Amino acid sequence: MVDLSSLLAAVQPTVPPTPSGTMAGFIIMGIFNLLGLFVAANAVQKKGVGPKLPLQLPGFGKNFSVAQFLAGMSFGHVLGTGAILGLTNIGVL
Repeated sequence: MVDLSSLLAAVQPTVPPTPSGTMAGFIIMGIFNLLGLFVAANAVQKKGVGPKLPLQLPGFGKNFSVAQFLAGMSFGHVLGTGAILGLTNIGVL
């Protein structure tokens, strides 16, 4: 069996600190979530398939479905997480 404790001890000092919840992080995540919704509204091949949102999102049309909303928010979170971690690693955040 391989002893992983020495490997973990060797890796720990090189791991950057996890960014805490700051206002800049929230703003970046919000911007990328809006970008994800914009991509979901324009890039989906079959728009409006499935149940519709209970409230209409301004600027996204009447046929915006729950699946499009979830896909857009998920994509926005992936992009936002990458942006926050990248900006933290280069020292901007």
